[in-house]
Amino acid sequence: MFSDKHKAAGVCYPQGFTAAGVRAGIKKNGNLDVAVIYTQKEAAVAGVFTKNLVAAAPVHLSKIVVGTGTAHAIVANAGCANACTGEQGIHDAEAMATIAANELGCRQDDVIVASTGLIGSNIPMDKMTSGIKDAVKNLSRDGSVNAGNAIITTDTYSKACATEVMIGGVEVRFGAIAKGSGMIRPDMATMLCFITTDADIDQKLLQEALRDATEVSFNCMTVDGDMSTNDSVVVLANGAAGNKKIVDKGADYQTFYETLKTICIELAKRIAADGEGASKFLTINVTGAESFEDAKKVGMSVANSPLVKTAFFGQDANPGRTICAVGYSGVHVVPEKITIKFGGLTVYDKGLVTKFDADEMSKVLTEHDITVDIDINVGNKSATVYTCDLSYRYVAINAEYSS
Repeated sequence: MFSDKHKAAGVCYPQGFTAAGVRAGIKKNGNLDVAVIYTQKEAAVAGVFTKNLVAAAPVHLSKIVVGTGTAHAIVANAGCANACTGEQGIHDAEAMATIAANELGCRQDDVIVASTGLIGSNIPMDKMTSGIKDAVKNLSRDGSVNAGNAIITTDTYSKACATEVMIGGVEVRFGAIAKGSGMIRPDMATMLCFITTDADIDQKLLQEALRDATEVSFNCMTVDGDMSTNDSVVVLANGAAGNKKIVDKGADYQTFYETLKTICIELAKRIAADGEGASKFLTINVTGAESFEDAKKVGMSVANSPLVKTAFFGQDANPGRTICAVGYSGVHVVPEKITIKFGGLTVYDKGLVTKFDADEMSKVLTEHDITVDIDINVGNKSATVYTCDLSYRYVAINAEYSS
């Protein structure tokens, strides 16, 4: 569904969107650190944000903007989270929106604000001001790559994708950029994700579609089990494609939703695979549960286990760690009914750790992408969770993060 042909276009692939990323001196390393995404045509806006009660100032402000139902722009920065910064943080977030609005010719409540970086530091507003003005001056249809690079922190690369789909006989385009590498867990992660589309869709339906897509994507990934203060997933839909407006949950809505969900799942996978210091990408499929919630809970218990994650890093099968995490997940399971496979090789069955071919298992564990299948055999519901291993490098990155 996603080709490299439009990847660089990212958030600028849909009609009517421009973007830019510039250096404002907020990041210590001097890399790009301020991004602006803009649509002159008013867009329906939807957002899903962190459930952490200690939420950053930009989250509070952006929730208000989403509440208006429409927006024209997103301004985001990396290098400073503007979290745990009190009233000054709120003032600074509002100032970011005001500066962008003044430069773009729209209202303050038309601007989504997002930040990522070190918690507890105030934004250097002199640098931010010049950065926003510079970004607005450099808005272009080719600006998505720089915008994507401007929001990353410990990521090894910027995540981006773009695609198109036919809705009501009209080509509708989608584009996205995202960041996320550490402090990653559901609801959501230290992640920012900005999705653009030129679809015409009712705002309430857009919000519902994003909520549901997030539940099976960004809320089904984890790197280290820590919930961030700044998580934000935002969609802007400006209607420039000219499709008949989606106002109910008919066939057009289902096509829209499935496309949005696919984008979110793809980006969730990339974020999990790019976890800080990661050398393995783990896909955990849980089947045979009584509900999606139970399946997800089992998957997350395994995915968040430091012992499971370090075992995969060390290429040590050690299936006892996995079944242990299933057992303490909080979901009622019957050990004698559970089957667990690593890369298709059975490692636990009918209450017993099984014997497996050491050479075959070695081949599985040396791969970058490893699938763990867990069948708890009590129902017919399932969930898939995405995570990575836990390496020496993860410890080093986070031991030195604020230095």
